[in-house]
Amino acid sequence: MPKEDPETTALKKELTDLISKVKADQEKLADAKLAEKCSDLGDVPKIRFVTKKTLKGHLNKVNSVHYSGDSRHCVTGSLDGKLIIWDTWSGNKVQIIPLRSAWVMSVAFAPSGNFVACGGMDNMCTVYDVNNRDATGAAKMVRELAGYEGFLSSCRFLDDTHILTGSGDMKICVWDLEAGKREMEFDAHAGDVVSISLSPDMKSYVTGSVDKTCKLWDVRDEKAKQTFFGHEADVNSVCYHNGGYAFATASEDKTARLFDIRSDQQLGHYTPPGASGFTSCALSLSGRYLMAGSDDNSVHSWDTLKVSHTGTLNGHENRVTSISVAPNGVAMASCSWDSSVRVWG
Repeated sequence: MPKEDPETTALKKELTDLISKVKADQEKLADAKLAEKCSDLGDVPKIRFVTKKTLKGHLNKVNSVHYSGDSRHCVTGSLDGKLIIWDTWSGNKVQIIPLRSAWVMSVAFAPSGNFVACGGMDNMCTVYDVNNRDATGAAKMVRELAGYEGFLSSCRFLDDTHILTGSGDMKICVWDLEAGKREMEFDAHAGDVVSISLSPDMKSYVTGSVDKTCKLWDVRDEKAKQTFFGHEADVNSVCYHNGGYAFATASEDKTARLFDIRSDQQLGHYTPPGASGFTSCALSLSGRYLMAGSDDNSVHSWDTLKVSHTGTLNGHENRVTSISVAPNGVAMASCSWDSSVRVWG
C-alpha cells in the first residue's frame, strides 16, 4: 500500500478527534440511560415466533427478502439467478423471475405490489412489472437502471414511479422510472452504502455504510440532516421505527443499536449471548421488539426499552442474510445461505 502523506494523516487525526468530541458532548447531555428510565416497566414476553411456513424453491444462497405492502406477498433474490414472489399465507410460489445476472444482493417490493426490483454485482437496478408478462410468461422487465460504478447494495421504492438506490460507489440515487433517468445522484458516505430504510411517511430515510456511520436524509435533499456514530464496524442494516423518530441498526461489530433522531444520539446498545456479527435488523410494529439476523444462523430478539435479550429464533442451517417484518406486524420473513426462506408468526 502507498504511504500516506502527512497532510492526509493529520486530516484523519483531526476527524477522529472531532468525532470523539461530539461523542463526549453527547454523553454530557445524556442525563439517564434508557434501561434505567424503563426499569419499572413490565417485562415483555420472550419472543414466541414459530416457523409458520418454510419456503423452498431456491437452489442457492438467498441474499435478500422484502414484503409487499399487502403483508401477504414477499420477494426473495438468490444466487441461483432467480427472483421468487411468494404467497406467505399458503407458502406457494406466485412467480419465478429469471435474472440476467445471478449476483443479486438486494430486492425490493413496491408498497403497491405492482413492481419488484433487484440489483447486485451487475452494477445495475432492474425493475419488473408484476402484473405484465413477457413472451416467456415471466414478469416483464420495465427498466434497467445502469451507470453505477459499484455494486447495487440496496433499493427501495418511493412509489410506483420512483426508486431510491444505494451502491458500492458510495452514492445514493433517486430514479424516475417512467423516464428511466436519475433525478438525484450524490456522494452519501465515505464507504459503500449498504442499507436503506424509509420513514413511515416516506419523506425521509436512513442509510448505513461500511464507513461505520448512519445518516438521515430528506428524500429530496442531497445534504444529510444528521450523522450518527457509535458502531465500530460495517453497519449492515438500518430499520426505521414506526413512530418516525428513531431507527435501529445491525452491525458487523456484533451489536445492534437504537438511535433517537430528536436527541441526535444512541439510546440502546444490544448484544447477543454469543459473539456473531449481524447482517440485518427489523423492528416490530410497536417498536418494542428489535430483531437481528446473525452469522450464527439465528435471529436474535431484544426488548428495545429494557435493553434485554428476549429470545432466539432457530431453524436456519446457515447465515441469516436478511429479515423483513410484514407491514401489519403479524409475521416476519427471513432468508439464509441455506437456500430457504422462513415465515415466522
